[in-house]
Amino acid sequence: MRHIITLFTMLVLVACGGSESTDSSAGGDQLSGPVRMDGSSTVFPISEAVAEEYLAEAPRVRVTVGVSGTGGGFKKFLNEEIDINAASRPIKDSEFEQANERGIQVLEIPVAFDGLSVVVNPKNTWVDFLTTGELKRIWEPDSSVTTWKDVRDEWPDEPIRLYGPGTDSGTFDYFTGTINGKEQASRPDFTASEDDNVLVQGISGDLYSLGYFGFAYYLENQGKLRAVPIDGGDGPISPTPQTINEGTYAPLSRPIYIYINASTLDKNQVADFVSFYLDSAGQLAEEVGYISLPQESYQLARARVETRTAGSSYHGETPLPKLTETLQ
Repeated sequence: MRHIITLFTMLVLVACGGSESTDSSAGGDQLSGPVRMDGSSTVFPISEAVAEEYLAEAPRVRVTVGVSGTGGGFKKFLNEEIDINAASRPIKDSEFEQANERGIQVLEIPVAFDGLSVVVNPKNTWVDFLTTGELKRIWEPDSSVTTWKDVRDEWPDEPIRLYGPGTDSGTFDYFTGTINGKEQASRPDFTASEDDNVLVQGISGDLYSLGYFGFAYYLENQGKLRAVPIDGGDGPISPTPQTINEGTYAPLSRPIYIYINASTLDKNQVADFVSFYLDSAGQLAEEVGYISLPQESYQLARARVETRTAGSSYHGETPLPKLTETLQ
């Protein structure tokens, strides 16, 4: 993934004024100052799209969007180096406790739904589907799987080369927790990168590869990759907008989030950008390959921001239809 929206940031810097706006009645074209965002490469396409749209609304606001992974973003968030962290997993208890210790009120806002996609090279003709048990045997710590034949006898006796997100990634945490039963529990001998485009390039150029990342990157690179149907116990299911939205693509469907430091909403440009984000997230999520949440969820998220309701309540275990309950 691009580590900073370099060109976009430069354009906004040129358009930006000087100090932060303190006039609560200022319109978007009068607002100025920085909005600092970092975190998940999975959430990046939505945040990038929102930031680009917002530039037309508030050309003097300097929005920067970094990509240091969910965990890396939370480190910056807890050090108050950024206003918003984009996350592809819920905040951990340890992170939440650190926030409380430092007096940071955390607003947890789901913004879209994603289906983590397991992918292979498009010339791979033998993998028809994978079970969650097979994924565990491949990816668990101390795995003895070194060839495709080790997964199923009828598959080629060729090395299986693995690609996945880095250890600071929320996608890595979610995959290892869901498949291996414990976050961060994974075999170490795989090509890791926080940049999903590096993973795409590696898998697309390696016949015997296998990897995983967010659904949007699969959609963006369908000509270079093939998504593997996953059997979580009810038969093989491919990731599609419908299966992700319905929750039938299980267990690799998940919400993705933004986390806001409540005190930064005192800055008018941050409050305005967050409001714009929630207004735009549903449509822009669909445009960049994610699944929008029900409209009621966005309305409840807006109410949570307006009332500055801090806390973390959604832990990735509740099916999408109950997402509104967690926001209430």
